[in-house]
Amino acid sequence: GVTRLLLTRIPFFKEIIVSSFSCTSCSWSNTEIQSAGRIQEQGVRYTLAVTSRQDMNREVVKTDCASARIPELDFEIPAFSQKGVLTTIEGIIDRAMAGLEQDQPTRRVTDKEVATKIDEFIGKLRQLKEVNSPFTFILDDPSGNSFVENPHAPQRDEALVVTHYRRSPQQAAVLGLEVDAKLPDTAEDLRDEVLQFNTNCPECNAPASTNMKLVQIPHFKEVIIMATNCDSCGHRTNEVKSGGAIEPQGTRITLRITDPSDMTRDILKSETCSVEIPELEFELGMGALGGKFTTLEGLLKDIRDLVEKNPFTLGDSSTPSRTGKLREFIGKLQDVEGKAQAHFIMDDPAGNSYLQNVYAPEEDPELSVQRYERTFEQNEELGLNDMKTEGYEPEAASGR
Repeated sequence: GVTRLLLTRIPFFKEIIVSSFSCTSCSWSNTEIQSAGRIQEQGVRYTLAVTSRQDMNREVVKTDCASARIPELDFEIPAFSQKGVLTTIEGIIDRAMAGLEQDQPTRRVTDKEVATKIDEFIGKLRQLKEVNSPFTFILDDPSGNSFVENPHAPQRDEALVVTHYRRSPQQAAVLGLEVDAKLPDTAEDLRDEVLQFNTNCPECNAPASTNMKLVQIPHFKEVIIMATNCDSCGHRTNEVKSGGAIEPQGTRITLRITDPSDMTRDILKSETCSVEIPELEFELGMGALGGKFTTLEGLLKDIRDLVEKNPFTLGDSSTPSRTGKLREFIGKLQDVEGKAQAHFIMDDPAGNSYLQNVYAPEEDPELSVQRYERTFEQNEELGLNDMKTEGYEPEAASGR
């Protein structure tokens, strides 16, 4: 047969390789996708409560290193057991059924008991497709390159929970990643020096350099700004990391936008910060867009680009009704950038986000900062529940 390869670029998922095989003798054909872009900085886990037939039509990008689970059936598709696919939830179930049915004729001859049990399980999968009772679909991808569609975008989907997490050393090893944990001797060396290290461009994979600088934000704290420039394709990106520890309390910052001059306020949005605009019924979850040090106008522009460049919202995969709603949302977002009044809310459980007070050191009448105690779930997501910072040394010594 003949295998054809195509390198193509999807704006939301960077670059992918589409491979297609066809046989002229038996007419068998097969298609696969593989990620040609970089592995994301965090893994991602999608948890969807499937309650209707419409949920079965949600589009899914499943890479080869992602695992899919249905806890109600104690069913799991392990990582690296299937090639990457662009399909739907129903398509994933059909693919699993086809794999189980493949060797059934042989099993019925060699081991009838096992074949009967597999037939019963296939029947349960068929019942799932009818959605007679709700079930949970979990897609876990340590590379962060998988995706489950939100048909209500840009509004929040109550049935879909997206969780970004740090990869474990075992997951990083499976993905072929090596982390250099070597740190500088003192923080003083970073304050007056721009560090530079070599990397590859995330767009064209050409050799590029990343600059890193420790910056003190007035009336806040130190942050680390990393910027990458590619001389080959012109791609530029920047990212911000907190230079300090996680704060004892979470922070909720609310700004009442009343004037176009508010668009020039500086913003530090950490990776753990979520953004909400109640007037637009819009919520941006933590982990989306990464860490950014920009202005309010720049962050709203990044949100607009996130919606416009997603092929599942305004691309070929979108429906006319959804496209109309998203166009209306983009129009309202542009009104907020211009003259419309709205509330801009930043909620950061780690307390590492910042919104400029233009009246500092006096209080800002349009800006309110609330500090709150984190819940157990928020501490679990930040990895604080299992973290022990006191009294661990004697215990470790006695254990030896």
